[in-house]
Amino acid sequence: MKLVQFFLPGKGKRVGLIQGDRVLDITSIEEGVGTTLDLVTQGKTFQGMATRANWLARRLRRGPLDWREIQRAPARRVPHLLVPIDTPEVWGFASGDAAAAQGETPAPSSGEPRQRPAPASAGGDRRPALYFKATAHRVVGPHAPIVIRRDSALTVPEAHLAAVLGPAGDVMAFTACNDVTAKDIERAGPEFLGQAKVYAGSCALGPCLVTPDEIEDPEALQMRCSIVRQGKAIFSAAAGTVRPHIRIESLVDWLCRDNPVPAGTTLLVRQGVEVPDVSALSAGDRVDIEVERIGRLSNPVRPSEHGTDTR
Repeated sequence: MKLVQFFLPGKGKRVGLIQGDRVLDITSIEEGVGTTLDLVTQGKTFQGMATRANWLARRLRRGPLDWREIQRAPARRVPHLLVPIDTPEVWGFASGDAAAAQGETPAPSSGEPRQRPAPASAGGDRRPALYFKATAHRVVGPHAPIVIRRDSALTVPEAHLAAVLGPAGDVMAFTACNDVTAKDIERAGPEFLGQAKVYAGSCALGPCLVTPDEIEDPEALQMRCSIVRQGKAIFSAAAGTVRPHIRIESLVDWLCRDNPVPAGTTLLVRQGVEVPDVSALSAGDRVDIEVERIGRLSNPVRPSEHGTDTR
């Protein structure tokens, strides 16, 4: 099953069930379903969520929208896609530069960084480097702008597979994520990771939520990340989702350990393509992230419009 949120002029935010090239409006205020987060909460499991959505589609019998017609930039007068879930929290699983940054501490005498061994649990799993990424107001959906921090000269997209968690921590759905990161700030040291990762417009999710039964093996999905500048691709590469040392179920367990997270929390569970520094983002670029069985997440790039740089 594939679910979306979309905007309909005169009606606002709606919940959609994708069937082929059609989108069925299954919003029902009477049934308490005004968002996909409502479906996640009510369904409790992905099977329960699917049953609830199919029941609403049969009961409401509304005319469908064309999927292609809502693939457009947000505007108040036209239907368009929204972020697929108003996720209360987004958490990341660090690899590459972020993992290295979290794993380094100054040596007591020389001041040179040294690698900290990752502690293991009683069951022997190595502790993953999890980090907080975003809250709902920092997340954008398809075709909405992602942002370059005003104090970063080297910002890149990071393509991820993300899991949406239910009330009991079960994986309810998968989606694509662009974990926009200020690499120059990240590399300055672990104490700056929060500033490199967490700011308005630093996270994009979409285009839809896909239940686990539609994805045979989330460990073997193909991803492509492209950066388009002035109509030409300055970067485009494809790769499979990286298989790290830890299973998705274990990642979820580590996240929820002594840390209850609300239903609808999103966890970045697998990374695909890494973008080199020479392809750092510029205002006016467009980033396309395509994930097999999920679809394309496309976002324009703009500079930050928040606050004032007082340096």
